[in-house]
Amino acid sequence: MRVRVATTALGITAALLALPACSPETGGADQQTASSSRTGKPADAHREPATLTSAALVSRLLTEADLGSGYRPKPQRAGQHDDATVLGCPALSELGGDAATGGTLTFPHKAKADFTYGSSSSEISEELYSDSPTKLSDGTNRIFDAMTGCPNYQVLAGSAPIDIATQKLPAPHDRGDEQWSQLLTFTAEGRSTVLKQTAIRDGSLLLVVSGSPALVDRHLDRALAKATATP
Repeated sequence: MRVRVATTALGITAALLALPACSPETGGADQQTASSSRTGKPADAHREPATLTSAALVSRLLTEADLGSGYRPKPQRAGQHDDATVLGCPALSELGGDAATGGTLTFPHKAKADFTYGSSSSEISEELYSDSPTKLSDGTNRIFDAMTGCPNYQVLAGSAPIDIATQKLPAPHDRGDEQWSQLLTFTAEGRSTVLKQTAIRDGSLLLVVSGSPALVDRHLDRALAKATATP
């Protein structure tokens, strides 16, 4: 069976789509060194930079031209997470709503771009959110804590079970104001796919880059530079 694990905002859950299992990064989880998923200083409630509109965020997303040859946009699929259920992770279940079942985060301004790369169908996803620094900080930390607090849990996508293992990773502490990072391993019918996810808050902007670990590492700095560039 060919399974694709599709994560949405902060990889809260997974849904069965059509992804080739067994990515080149499969098995990488055991080779990573665990550390705090969050670094940096919490948001300063007395310093509130202006939020950005969704239209402004769209203009700051990476494009095919930014990524280089071999990347193609991946079409959005509406309603793909409607039947996802989290099992074995009360902290995630208690979040409720879209956060627990895989919808986008509830920050008021957001934009997203998804790409596939090469013939192996590796993927990379970029999400941008804007809200007050305090709300971005609290919301992102709450979700990462819930996920990494459950090292193993399961998601039912329809009637198909997907086992998920999470592991904290060292976050890039020299970027932005706060940083989070984790590795997720999705297993369905004995086949596994590994996904890396790194989030960086810079003032009133939150960047989340998810996908093949090699692609996340390759494009994280480029995504952050474009997202935070002064118009």
